Amino acid sequence: MATDSTHLWLILWRASEALRAHAERHIESLGLGFSDFAVLEYLLHKGPSPVNTIGTKIRITSGSITAAVDRLEQKGMVERRNDAADRRARIVHLTATGQKTIACAFADHEAAMEHAASGLTPAERKRAVELLRKLGLTAQSLLQEPDKNGALSSGECYKMR
Repeated sequence: MATDSTHLWLILWRASEALRAHAERHIESLGLGFSDFAVLEYLLHKGPSPVNTIGTKIRITSGSITAAVDRLEQKGMVERRNDAADRRARIVHLTATGQKTIACAFADHEAAMEHAASGLTPAERKRAVELLRKLGLTAQSLLQEPDKNGALSSGECYKMR
């Protein structure tokens, strides 16, 4: 039998995968790829940003973020501009077309995710957000502690490397 913490992890994993499948299906129905949608959504909510910052925040590689921005630039949804403070940096901005596209797409996406989360009442969703934020912040802070990232071992298990 799994421990309570392991069971929690398994349930979170399955729930996350189910919600991600809903999100991906909806995003694909909009005619956008997942990474392109993520870039546009980030710019919609965070504003103009350096390419590398966007990639880090939406968790895609430097090659993938460059390709996504290139695609969006070719479609006229974003443009790269020089950073006045750092001439080496390029800042990605939404164009008017990109702004209109992602504002409409995100409103539709919110409705799709609302449907996907309809198994919980609004009050339950609010509480789940509070608890999951607390769990995530605690787990993240524990990753910063040296030599405490691995499981405690009785010596009977072997690392597979």
